[in-house]
Amino acid sequence: MSAESPGQSEHYLRVFRRNFRAWRGDRPFWAGLFVLLGGFPIAYFPYANLQIGHLTLAMATTAGAGSLIIGVLLGVLGISLWFQKHVRTFAGVAAILLALVSIPVSNLGGFLIGFLFAMIGGAMAVSWAPGEPEAEPAKPVAQSEGDAPEGAPVGTTDSVSELGEPNDLSGTSPANGANGRHSAG
Repeated sequence: MSAESPGQSEHYLRVFRRNFRAWRGDRPFWAGLFVLLGGFPIAYFPYANLQIGHLTLAMATTAGAGSLIIGVLLGVLGISLWFQKHVRTFAGVAAILLALVSIPVSNLGGFLIGFLFAMIGGAMAVSWAPGEPEAEPAKPVAQSEGDAPEGAPVGTTDSVSELGEPNDLSGTSPANGANGRHSAG
């Protein structure tokens, strides 16, 4: 087989990257990543021991279990943003609330690192909106000299349909006495 054979012309990493880019663009990927990254320092720092020479600095707090729960929940919310894009508003609001709760519970929200990541990710999740599919361009209609101008309704020239019923659905025509005003009752 040569390198020019059909089906083998594209490298598998290019195909993976293109498929990943399409998958990533279809969901709040960056919001999920920020929320996931925000959960790690919140859960990790209360259980970490920092060694400075012979001095051990333990950052364990009495709320270590609360920190672990907040961090794990942020991780679950981040992953759910990737795979369950329809829960983006709930997951975003929950991530923001958990980030705010992590300030008093978990060493200032993982020394503000996890707090900031979770807040930014939650805000991104709430503000993300799915893209609209591309609309097909309208086909131009050929006009003859006697046709109505572009944008005018075709077939009727007044506000009465072919069946003799008025087309005005706003209820503000001069015929019904509203004179452009809506009445409340």
